[in-house]
Amino acid sequence: MRVLLQQPPSGKEAPRYVQLTLVPDLLGGWELLRESGQTGGRVQLRRELFLQHDEARDAFEKARDAQIKRGFQVMFTSGLPQP
Repeated sequence: MRVLLQQPPSGKEAPRYVQLTLVPDLLGGWELLRESGQTGGRVQLRRELFLQHDEARDAFEKARDAQIKRGFQVMFTSGLPQP
């Protein structure tokens, strides 16, 4: 699963973005990758490991919802179930 969120540009600054990706790892667990930064600038990448898919999915959804509350807009989704 992957979702790309972006803040609307303000003034002359490039927009900020957050990309959340949930992928299986080689040992049967799950990784939640959080990439954030400013378009064309430095990027921060954080990784969280989970043993269960349900825990990983809950963390993914919680992180997505938190960014939406902060004013980010969903720009792209992949692999998410349809509501």
